[in-house]
Amino acid sequence: MKLLRLIPNNTNFDFLRIKVIAFFFSLIILSGTFVSLIVNNLNYGIDFKGGILLELRSKNLNSPNINDLREKISTLDAGEVSIQNFGKDTDFLVRIQKQEGNQKEQIAMIEKVKSLTEKDYTLRRSEFVGPVVGDELKKAGIYAVSLALLSIMIYIWFRFEWQFSIAAIIALIHDVLTTVGLFSLLQLEFNLATIAAILTTAGYSINDTVVIFDRVRENLRRYKSKTHYFIYNKSINETLSRTVITSVTTLLALFIIFFFGGAVLSDFA
Repeated sequence: MKLLRLIPNNTNFDFLRIKVIAFFFSLIILSGTFVSLIVNNLNYGIDFKGGILLELRSKNLNSPNINDLREKISTLDAGEVSIQNFGKDTDFLVRIQKQEGNQKEQIAMIEKVKSLTEKDYTLRRSEFVGPVVGDELKKAGIYAVSLALLSIMIYIWFRFEWQFSIAAIIALIHDVLTTVGLFSLLQLEFNLATIAAILTTAGYSINDTVVIFDRVRENLRRYKSKTHYFIYNKSINETLSRTVITSVTTLLALFIIFFFGGAVLSDFA
């Protein structure tokens, strides 16, 4: 029985030959990330900045009108309001800034929207996050990512040597920062699901790094007379098939989540 191989056995690509180009390319991406974070910052969702979130479904299934909904809610003088399609054409996601006052005022605004739209729309979900909770969630997200990076660094340190640990954490920070930079550049909503996505990215990144480092360690013992240039290239080539197969299967799952998982999971994917 023949096995499907996306990458042939005994590949001998000279990856290190383009290392300068790769470093330069990464430098450009990281520079763009920092510039975008300074200019655009992140498009924080209600999870982090607080506010009211409503999910409405139009009762008119033939011709739902987002402009009609926007005009209705604009009469409430609710401050900053964002309305967008949510999954289906008949579903809308309404974000309203936090109203002045306490929880009572937020509930009152939700009731106003409900009474104004109940004739043409069904309220399917309503959420409110206060600014204090938002700040706490933001800090918790930063702590979660930082603790994950630190734990990974300690693990690599014990598993290999300190040089491997530093290299792994630099690569990991690179992947995390570029992911955050993409959210900043495209102004995708940055929420708790995004934190989960970043941690997932970090997991895949370090998993691939550990596999390659493990092969490097084996080859350092096996080819003691060979140069590091040869050993690094050989190690990457020997793990290339596994890397490609893992990446392709992950991408297939993410494509399905992106196209069929609805708007809630699209940014995560």
